[in-house]
Amino acid sequence: MFPSGPRSVPGSQERGVAMSVVDGVDERVRRAGRPAAGSAPVASPTAVGLDLGSGYARMWASGRALAQTASINDSLTNPVRPVRRGRISDPAGLSEVLTRLLGQQHPAVPAGAVVVACRPVLATAEELSVTRKLLDAALAPSRVLFIDTVRAAAIGAGAGPGTLLVADVGAAVTEVAVLADGSVKAARRAAIGMSDLLGPVGTEPIVHTIAEFVRDLRRDPRCRGVSASAIANGLLMVGGGAGHLALAPRTAATLGLAVRVAGKPRIAAVHGAGLAALAALRRNPSAAA
Repeated sequence: MFPSGPRSVPGSQERGVAMSVVDGVDERVRRAGRPAAGSAPVASPTAVGLDLGSGYARMWASGRALAQTASINDSLTNPVRPVRRGRISDPAGLSEVLTRLLGQQHPAVPAGAVVVACRPVLATAEELSVTRKLLDAALAPSRVLFIDTVRAAAIGAGAGPGTLLVADVGAAVTEVAVLADGSVKAARRAAIGMSDLLGPVGTEPIVHTIAEFVRDLRRDPRCRGVSASAIANGLLMVGGGAGHLALAPRTAATLGLAVRVAGKPRIAAVHGAGLAALAALRRNPSAAA
């Protein structure tokens, strides 16, 4: 059951804002309704991973091709972005985005799926409750779980065990986190992304943000030990911004660290969420029946 309030993660914060997040993967077991009369039984549940970003929404479903769509509802007079800076601003609009993603799934995703959805490291219990209701309505899942986007991206990028420093550069949000023992131990977040890089500024605002966060994590006494270990291993860069040719080398030069870009940085998070859904299904297949 999702907790009534978030727990504080030592060493984690947004610029000027206290950081709250629940460690690891949170699970809420919800039994889907009985199939409609005459409908064929589902042979096996479907594992679904979701990354509902500010720029693009992506869905990974077992046995199907990856689906993606822009996180915007087109209108000639009033284009609407249902997700702004990682937060849901228009639930009805996000429901339309989910409908478009589901329309790309062949065969269709049946009720009773196990869904793992990515969440920003600053997500509140209230925001996740809204997301859960939308997923319940759109997918009628048997289980909804949440995973930190940075952790999902590390899984999708094939990162090994141990401590890890991850920078997730999205369209409108940049996060830097230290991972250890399968959870986020410390994190920083800024409302800046690749869509903010207009004009001749290049990647410098993003590079500066990442460098500032890494230095802050290194100095923070609440997470100094684990941060030092993770930083010594170099930086894993994920997200759509990681594909920018200048970002990784400029960040490496600024910090004096080795920077590794995930093989497919744009889809690392949704791929990792899908793998997490598969793992959850294998651990407890009867709960999704």
